[in-house]
Amino acid sequence: MEEKNYQEIVRNLLETRQYTKLRELIADMQEVDVALVMGEMKDEDSLKLFRLLPKDMAAEVFANLESDDQQYIIRFLSDRETSNIVNNLYADDAADFLEEMPANVVKRILAHANPETRKDINQLLQYPDDSSGSIMTVEYVDLKKDMTIGQAIERIRRIGLDSETVNICYVLDARRVLVGTVDLRYLLILSEDSIIGDIMNDNVISIGTMDDQEEAARKIQKYDFTAMPVVDNENRMVGIITVDDVVDILEQEATEDIEKMAAIVPSDKPYLKTGIFATYKKRMPWLLLLMISATFTGAIITSFENALAKYVVLTAYIPMLMDTGGNAGSQASVSIIRGLSLDEIEFKDLFKTVWKEIRVAAMCGATLALTNFAKLLLFDKIGLSIALIVCTTLFLVVIIAKCVGCILPMLSEKIGLDPAVMASPMITTIVDAISLLAYFTIATHLLDFS
Repeated sequence: MEEKNYQEIVRNLLETRQYTKLRELIADMQEVDVALVMGEMKDEDSLKLFRLLPKDMAAEVFANLESDDQQYIIRFLSDRETSNIVNNLYADDAADFLEEMPANVVKRILAHANPETRKDINQLLQYPDDSSGSIMTVEYVDLKKDMTIGQAIERIRRIGLDSETVNICYVLDARRVLVGTVDLRYLLILSEDSIIGDIMNDNVISIGTMDDQEEAARKIQKYDFTAMPVVDNENRMVGIITVDDVVDILEQEATEDIEKMAAIVPSDKPYLKTGIFATYKKRMPWLLLLMISATFTGAIITSFENALAKYVVLTAYIPMLMDTGGNAGSQASVSIIRGLSLDEIEFKDLFKTVWKEIRVAAMCGATLALTNFAKLLLFDKIGLSIALIVCTTLFLVVIIAKCVGCILPMLSEKIGLDPAVMASPMITTIVDAISLLAYFTIATHLLDFS
């Protein structure tokens, strides 16, 4: 059944108070679908629906709700209901949820969590935002080297239900140092008397607790893992990052880059959940900065007022030159930013990258200039000298724009800035100013302004 149909049916059952049918319906739904339906409802209706959820579904549905919806619901739950949710959440989901809560609410929730859950959550909350430690889960299956497969399977049966995944088991020594991994399929296929140390893979790839979460996502993507172990400075295992966390990271990082490339301060809330004033505050600083920087283009045009007064036709082609330069620069910057994000390009590749962009730009610029030259002469019916000025400038602007579009992101990463900040808006402003200078400089040399 489609999500829209779910919403209509749930809403109708709530309005007509057919709670028995509603319980039966949501018991057959996926937890993610229930959370999506709740996200589209009024707060009061969302709370009613949440109270109808079976206990074994409540925690999973809660984990999939937006933070605003979580905050609203938690305010109306009893201590017993709150305890049930927190104790049944995976530690990483609980930590993510608590990071968004006011301090007094966090205190109340932790007070009703069981000691083991409280310890796990506090461990995750102490790691910096965007670090691997902050997104890991501490629920995993750990084994010893001297265990037999039979003993390992017994341990999985004991702790497996509370673990995030049992597909990969982690072999630790007495100091909890990670020494190997074992796939579940080997435990199921090989003899129960086999020793874990003999069948484990000791070539383990892991991530540090303080490493950036993006690095963890890249490693999981590179090695096609479903989970990756997280270790501290002494290689002691403290948790795992699973592929579902990676999907969230990649979505979050992609959203941040897109917002930065559009000159918007990144937001951690969905568009419709962000208030008008909050949206205004995130957009206004960049708009002000770009408006002020754009005054340079105005100053350039003003300085060539006499030339424009004598050859008014030059004015008609300013928008085309500026737009083409901005578009050419954006093409290059997006390609470079993506390459930097995926570690396909490094700063040492600067000259190789610039040389490639120059050759691409020369071909693009020549094609645009020749096409435009024919258009100016055949359709616009302007003089040969003006056509030469416009098309020569167009050729140069494309080359300059693509060079700026690839150099700025690479330089910004080298000095520790986010390359996405140097994307379209900033590059467009710089290219606009350079385009006008080139345009009027060429015109000054080829036309008589006396």
